[in-house]
Amino acid sequence: MAQPDIVPTESELPEMRAAAVPEPEPAGQPALPGNLDLLLDIPMQVSVQLGSARMLIRDLLQLGQGSVIELEKQAGEPMEVLVNNRLVARGEVVVVNEKFGVRLTDVVSAAERVQQLK
Repeated sequence: MAQPDIVPTESELPEMRAAAVPEPEPAGQPALPGNLDLLLDIPMQVSVQLGSARMLIRDLLQLGQGSVIELEKQAGEPMEVLVNNRLVARGEVVVVNEKFGVRLTDVVSAAERVQQLK
C-alpha cells in the first residue's frame, strides 16, 4: 500500500535567512587576501626587449666593435616588457634622471596572459 505524501507545516520548515553579500571594494586597490601578502616580497625578473635577430654562427663570430645588428622591429615600435620571460606590457623608451626607463603604453590583459601559458 502506498504511503500518503507528508507535507510539512510552516512551523516544521527550516528557518530561512538572507545570504550575506560582501560589501563592494572601495575604488582604488582591492583588499588582498591574507595569504597573498606572502607573495608580495618574491623577487621577479623584469626585462625590456628592444628586439631580436637570428644570425648564423659564422656571422656572429665576425662581429666586432662598431658592428651593427639589424633587429626585426621597426624604429618607433613599442618595447616589450617581460616578467620572468612572460609578456606583461608594451611601452616606449624614456630618459629619467639620465637613465633609461619604459613608459607603459599597453598592459596585456589577464586573458592574454592566460593564453600565453598554454
